[in-house]
Amino acid sequence: MRAITMESPGGPEVLVWGEAPDPVCQPGEVVIDVVAAAVNRADLLQRQGAYPVPPGASEILGLECSGIVSEVGAGVTEWSVGDEVCALLSGGGYAEKVAVPAGQVLPKPAGVELATAAALPEVVCTVWSNVFMLAGLRRGETFLVHGGSSGIGTMAIQLAVRAGARVATTAGSQAKLDFCRELGAEVLVDYREQDFVEVVGQADVVLDNMGAKYLPRNVDVLAPDGRIVVIGMQGGVKGELDLGKLLRKRGTVHATALRGRPATGPHSKAEIVAAVRHDVWPDVERGTVRPIVDRRLPMTRAGEGHAVLEASSHIGKVLLVNEG
Repeated sequence: MRAITMESPGGPEVLVWGEAPDPVCQPGEVVIDVVAAAVNRADLLQRQGAYPVPPGASEILGLECSGIVSEVGAGVTEWSVGDEVCALLSGGGYAEKVAVPAGQVLPKPAGVELATAAALPEVVCTVWSNVFMLAGLRRGETFLVHGGSSGIGTMAIQLAVRAGARVATTAGSQAKLDFCRELGAEVLVDYREQDFVEVVGQADVVLDNMGAKYLPRNVDVLAPDGRIVVIGMQGGVKGELDLGKLLRKRGTVHATALRGRPATGPHSKAEIVAAVRHDVWPDVERGTVRPIVDRRLPMTRAGEGHAVLEASSHIGKVLLVNEG
């Protein structure tokens, strides 16, 4: 098969379309002929040599895809050759084929075009597992998501609005904030000019992709009994935490990652995917929750997709599409 490969870490230019070994379908897995994959921040870190691949995962980039099942491993009963699906991956999506545990596969939602479905698995699983399964966002609470115009942010806004929360978000331009408003965000913060603590006041749940840079102010904005969930480190890995302030607020700080979770068992990818299929997929099929796609590029231009994310010039997801 062909896939995006790289000989050494570096900039977007190190990503090359070339030959790679075909994936082997192990028991409990399916092979998907990839129609499209999506670009995630973790892909950029891996390309730069800053995100070690979990044991057993493919070295090929790509944490989500959509496509057609072409092979079914021993013991798999839910999926059949020819099924249109999308999947949460531990790696391998930037390719013509990928092998994935059957428990990480989702049916293509009715009403969603197959390539577009590649924009769903990573963001929906990330938001649902962190904001709802872990932090327990409830109706009437205030939810703050940083980077509301990102792939994660646009999904988080939609799911929090669906849950009846008051949604606040940060973004870096008026156009991005306007889009977040269209999705249902009520409190809009231009992080270039405004302090989100002053604008938001208090938030019951904070979903943070910045890490160290925002940690003290995330504690400041936290409401009593509030929950911070850190899912990214764009602002650094080491920050100072005021434990006294956190204690007074009875607050909690969680830090989680999706890629390194086990395939099955408690707190696994399969557990999260099953919850997403039950709790979110019906609204995706109804169109009340929708994938937000900024642009589609040929898979061969993966480097261009990385450059778009690095420049933060996008709203929603950037897709890489196999052209035949």
